[in-house]
Amino acid sequence: MSKLPRIGPPRSSLCLAVAAALATPAWAEQSADAATAAVAAAVQLDSVQVRGEHIPEPMQHTTEVATFVTREDLQRTGDSDAAQALTRVSGLSVVGEKFVYVRGLGERYSSALFNGSPLPSPEPLQRVVPLDLFPSEVLEGVTVQKTYSARYPGEFGGGVIDLRGLTVPEEGFLKLSIGTGGNSVTTGEKGLTYYGGDDDWWGYDDGTRKMSPELRQALATGRRVDLGADFDRADIRTIGRSINDPNLYLLQQKDSIDPDFSFGGSAGNSMEVQDGVDLGFVAVANFSNEWRTRTGRQQDGYFTDDEVEFNSSYDFASTRNNARVNAMFGAGLKGESHEVTFTSLYVHDTVKQARSRAGEDNLAGFEVRDDYTEWFERTLVNNQVSGTHRFGEYDDLTVEWRGAVSRANRESPYETGISYENVEGYWSHDASRVQNYIRFGEVEDEVASGGVDVGWRLPTEREFVLSGGASYSDNDRSAWQREFRFLALDGALPFYNRYQRIDYLFSDYNLSQDLLRLRETTGNTGAAAYDATLKVRAAYLQLEGEVVPMVRASLGVRYEDATQAVHPYDIFTGQRIESPAPLEEDYLLPAATVTWNFADNQQLRFGVSETIARPQFREMAPQQYNDPDNDRLFYGNPNLVDSKLRNFDLRYEWFFGAGEYLTAGLFHKEIERPIEANVNEAGGVVFQSFVNAPSATVQGFEFDAKKYFDLPIQAAWWGDNRLYVAGNYTWSDSEVEAGEGDTVHPYGYATPIPARLFVRDGSQLQGQSEHIANLQLGIESASSGFQATLVANHVSERILARGRPGQPDYMEKPGTTLDLVVRKGFDLWDRRGTLAFTARNLLETDHEEYQERGGRRVDVYTYEPGVSYSVSLSVDF
Repeated sequence: MSKLPRIGPPRSSLCLAVAAALATPAWAEQSADAATAAVAAAVQLDSVQVRGEHIPEPMQHTTEVATFVTREDLQRTGDSDAAQALTRVSGLSVVGEKFVYVRGLGERYSSALFNGSPLPSPEPLQRVVPLDLFPSEVLEGVTVQKTYSARYPGEFGGGVIDLRGLTVPEEGFLKLSIGTGGNSVTTGEKGLTYYGGDDDWWGYDDGTRKMSPELRQALATGRRVDLGADFDRADIRTIGRSINDPNLYLLQQKDSIDPDFSFGGSAGNSMEVQDGVDLGFVAVANFSNEWRTRTGRQQDGYFTDDEVEFNSSYDFASTRNNARVNAMFGAGLKGESHEVTFTSLYVHDTVKQARSRAGEDNLAGFEVRDDYTEWFERTLVNNQVSGTHRFGEYDDLTVEWRGAVSRANRESPYETGISYENVEGYWSHDASRVQNYIRFGEVEDEVASGGVDVGWRLPTEREFVLSGGASYSDNDRSAWQREFRFLALDGALPFYNRYQRIDYLFSDYNLSQDLLRLRETTGNTGAAAYDATLKVRAAYLQLEGEVVPMVRASLGVRYEDATQAVHPYDIFTGQRIESPAPLEEDYLLPAATVTWNFADNQQLRFGVSETIARPQFREMAPQQYNDPDNDRLFYGNPNLVDSKLRNFDLRYEWFFGAGEYLTAGLFHKEIERPIEANVNEAGGVVFQSFVNAPSATVQGFEFDAKKYFDLPIQAAWWGDNRLYVAGNYTWSDSEVEAGEGDTVHPYGYATPIPARLFVRDGSQLQGQSEHIANLQLGIESASSGFQATLVANHVSERILARGRPGQPDYMEKPGTTLDLVVRKGFDLWDRRGTLAFTARNLLETDHEEYQERGGRRVDVYTYEPGVSYSVSLSVDF
């Protein structure tokens, strides 16, 4: 957040009077009046005009359009992670339960920071970090800034999300918690699973999924694993038997899915190590395990003039077991003018999934069943050290610095898929007609970053701060995948074997008899791996202060020099494959904001800026990738380039009471070369890729309000309870522009082609929802610790991807959801306890991805998530 550095004792009594008034919250007006009177007694003043005493401190100290999610907000809504909490912020929506869209713009147009430092991503399809990795227990709060200031990175299309970890406490505490929960369509119902390993419940593989020594030795040769000059029949049999573990691919039906479970704790303390210097620490650790079953429909259709022809139509069922371990440790040394902190965050998140689908595959010409087992293990480790130092008699000079090393990892060992053909009512696996695979993959992402910011309060009559700084960020990623299949290569399988249970068919005996033979099918050209890098060097200069009475302004410019490259390489030889030249760009990004505090509790903000958005690594890598959520096939496009944005914002803010406000704003964005996903087809294979559309615009308005109400009459039964109402609404409209002479450069085309073959002129921007609304209705009591909040959220339909040429777009309809959160404090012997209950999706809103035209519909991916509920108990010691 762009803000003035902390100011020490003012240099005149007039400054002291004004500073004291501005810093006075509404609940301390009486003591503030006494302090002001004391100053007035010492110095005769002609007149003092004070504005802004009712405006909350964060809003006073920023000239930007920003929203602040506090720890109290996180507790009120009971959100388990940052992604869930941000659905309550005006103009924000969450896709895939982890990626945040700001004002309808996709995750590529927003950046996420942790204590001001960039983060790596363990996701193979995104460079943006998924915010579901950050549990609310480790967060002090979240800042969402929607207008750009030069202090932030230039990748700022929709906004920046700055997650703040818990700080060093002022006094010691210890808190323990335990909880359980479930889901209406999962808990106690039938579901799918597979055995895996003994430690799967904790989310850690016990070694069961490690590559066998025989397979590792074969891969170390740098040759494709297949019968030939490098591997004889005995070798292939031995390797095949070594990776044949039925515990990892045999689907099982679980008659009653277990309830969710969680436990955790947090502790902190501080001590004075010498006069005026405090040493403190905070530690948080939590574990959670939950099950979720999805049942729904997957279809691939082709619209003609009169009807829909289905390439395939499946009913599916999947059960996910998600286990998460998170821990954070922070330590700090704080003096009167200097502070140094260290923060270490560890998140380990694992999804174990078993799924099956069955239906008509009209392209294959028969009824098919596909069974899958998957294990996705994500780890994020972030270590950061930072400091703040103030110098001078009046703390006129402030120096802030930070350095961080973060590493994210995603392992997907033993992804398996096995297909069956329905033959006269029996499921047959004839390996010469239907496929199977075993995949191993890994993504490693690392970011090393650092920066320094210096602010100098100028010796001028009016308050002005000149600030500047420099930063760097090195993001390196490596990704690879190997695929193997058991094929009937020496003739068709005998009739009896085709109907064997899959663990019998893949038995060591059948492999030893060459009924099935192992073959590596990694990448047609060996290009199943890539390295990627993004190096950014930046510097900025900014002037901020009061230009005339009651008007503050900030003017800044940021210079960024960046090199981004994706280097595919042959996974067998390690040799790089020819790829486009790196994107080497430098930018001057200006930003200006003005805040007019025209009344005691009202102000008006205006901002204008230029920012950028870069393509993500996986979008640039020309390789195949399958999304396990919806079985969609992806190819990157190495022809992508950066997008550039011009941003305009206007917002009115009225703070009419303690914690009460009303804000309303307008925004307009012009985007050059926005990146959009498109679906295409080649050789009967449907896949999704990416292109730079020529241009787009987004504009809209947003409204946000919060108000407390007391009963008009006093009643003993009501006590000090008060009603709470908060809501926000964002309307936005977007338009993609593609003229007659505009071109795009899709993957697979040697030269650019007319844009209108892939982009619809005048269509809605991908990922943008016209309506986003939130409403919270609650009751709370300060004395009893009771809170009950009903939380409604509505997001209108949006485009997920452009349809194939001549076909309708892929749409998503998030719809309306309703949640209930109840918290009650109570005394437990001589301790303080809190009982919390949450219920999510009370309206049982379905997840819907579809194509539609002329009243005809294709359900691309739809399912019923059910109602989720949880109850937890925490005790403070």
